[in-house]
Amino acid sequence: MLSHEGKKAVITGGTGTIGLAMAELLLARGADVILTGRDEGRMRDARTRLGSPAAHVVRFDATSMDDIDTLGALVQRVFGQLDAVFVNHGVFEPEQLLERVTEASYDRHFAINTKGAYFTVRRLAPLVRDGGAIILMTAAHDLGYPGTSVYSGSKEALRGFAKVFAAEFLPRRIRVNCVAPGYVESTTANPDLPEEYRAEFERRGAETTPLGRAGTAEEVAAAALFLAFDATFTTGAELLVDGGISRCALDAPTPRSGPKGEGRAECPPGREPFSRDGPARRT
Repeated sequence: MLSHEGKKAVITGGTGTIGLAMAELLLARGADVILTGRDEGRMRDARTRLGSPAAHVVRFDATSMDDIDTLGALVQRVFGQLDAVFVNHGVFEPEQLLERVTEASYDRHFAINTKGAYFTVRRLAPLVRDGGAIILMTAAHDLGYPGTSVYSGSKEALRGFAKVFAAEFLPRRIRVNCVAPGYVESTTANPDLPEEYRAEFERRGAETTPLGRAGTAEEVAAAALFLAFDATFTTGAELLVDGGISRCALDAPTPRSGPKGEGRAECPPGREPFSRDGPARRT
């Protein structure tokens, strides 16, 4: 296993499924981690699950400038400097078709997903050592999915942030990249979403993802750590962790040889054509 002995990292949204997977992988490789959460129950569960003095679980509200500043002060006091920042927090409210979107929902998405991410980076960047890394969690939204306009917009902004941050941090050799998950099983484990939605999400993920299944939190975590520590010649990029949904046409004809070698177009066995009306995906 790779070693990150002595590395220091922060994971916002660290008590969620993907955040915990990142924390577990970092701890297993010898790193020290500060991870944040909002829900006291989940924070308590995270402390129990991780069970390590190298893991520090703290309360953090990404919409609060005071909390962002407090997190920075805590990092400076406990770690001094950071090797990696994983901006992983986010909110997703499904089935938000345009005519149903409220101002409150719009503001909540952008306050947490966009403004919270921006000012978290602004506060923590001075604490990242030269040559370190900042990872932003976006979403595989190259296709438009009905009901996700607000969520998609709030996450698309992070791509723009990452490109400019990458340019601004070149003098310090701090690499800034994005991880864009597709259908990931963490959504089906989210108790805040209705049971019928989670079931539909899981079904759609298996049907429309070219690799034939939803991804796992551990696969997303591995991609994030790769960008943070191993992709040392990569900055301003977005790594898709979506089973091919953004780049592979599921309903594309598959050439088969006919009797005289002519190409014969067939869809892969057991696959329906790609549907564009599936529910939203979540980081």
